[in-house]
Amino acid sequence: MAFTPRGPEASFFEVLDQHRASLLAALKRGGEEPTGGGMCLASSSEVLSSIEKIIQDIVTSLARNEAPAFTIDNRSSWENIKFEDSVGLHMVSHCTTRKIKSDSPKSVKNFAIILKILSMIYKLVQSNTYATKRDIYYTDSQLFGNQTVVDNIINDISCMLKVPRRSLHILSTSKGLIAGDLKYLEEDGTKVNCTRATAVAVPSNIQGIQNLITDAKFLLIVEKDATFQRLLDDNFCNKMSPCIMVTGKGVPDLNTRLLVKKLWDTFHIPVFTLVDADPHGIEIMCIYKYGSMAMSFEAHNLTVPAIRWLGLLPSDIKRLNIPKGTLIPLTKRDQMKLDSILKRPYITCQPFWRKEMEIMADSKMKAEIQALTFLSSDYLSRVYLPNKLKFGGWI
Repeated sequence: MAFTPRGPEASFFEVLDQHRASLLAALKRGGEEPTGGGMCLASSSEVLSSIEKIIQDIVTSLARNEAPAFTIDNRSSWENIKFEDSVGLHMVSHCTTRKIKSDSPKSVKNFAIILKILSMIYKLVQSNTYATKRDIYYTDSQLFGNQTVVDNIINDISCMLKVPRRSLHILSTSKGLIAGDLKYLEEDGTKVNCTRATAVAVPSNIQGIQNLITDAKFLLIVEKDATFQRLLDDNFCNKMSPCIMVTGKGVPDLNTRLLVKKLWDTFHIPVFTLVDADPHGIEIMCIYKYGSMAMSFEAHNLTVPAIRWLGLLPSDIKRLNIPKGTLIPLTKRDQMKLDSILKRPYITCQPFWRKEMEIMADSKMKAEIQALTFLSSDYLSRVYLPNKLKFGGWI
């Protein structure tokens, strides 16, 4: 037992327990289990061998008086993306590629950057040390130009070598937070207890955490840090005990997604999202559930298709009589984002999601979770979430 629950009576969790039973039944049928084909963690020797092969190919090209080039899967084309309900968005096995040529003025700089970062990865793996993406950037900020260039190249290398990014010994700086009924051991032996009053930073090496312990009935992913902090202030984790809360503070970083995936794989408890009733919030929920085009090559390690949309639903706005004065008109950019999401392959298997998005499109209005404070300052934690969780108000 992680700790003695101080939350609702056991009967409160009946619908949640039924939902968990249906998720477990789906797992047994293979309905929510990844179908294979994902990246497995590669050993150090495998990573080193892969890099050596690439360098050998470059040497061979030079010996033939040919200009070396890197061949990289095209991660920005929907043609290369396949959707499976049990996995989310993942790359097809035979996808179109692009060449980073050493003799082309357009790509010679990227060729040099890839070569430099490959060299750094080789040294990191060989010496069994780790570096953050920020560390990599500052080794030669003039060459790289900006952090985004480094981030994209590292993803390209991960895709090219067919290994998860953490096998490259490159870590991301975590921005996410976690709170609630969870204890675990970090790689260096540090004991972490998330049941304290303040939130704990998501660890930078999710692969290294072990001995996870929880009695949580559910995991709540909160889109925004402000909402997460408000729920902490309202003592939500204790009132709804036992539960776990996570926030990626907006668009989630890799570590927050890896943590959510690890919690799902370890405990198979219901996972819900609490996002704004706007296209940006829906996009963030889709990233947790189905993944993104940019990281589709690592979908099997990141997506949790079992995630359900708890709130804020566009239909809740009318149902709760939230005043129009608290709503915000959709911008052109919002409408374009909404149209884009509605055209994505996973929406065909989410008719209830489609209906909610159509309500938003028809009303041409969006709402932030903070709109609920019009009803009462603690309406979110005292009424909205407890009722949703007790009566199964998710889709």
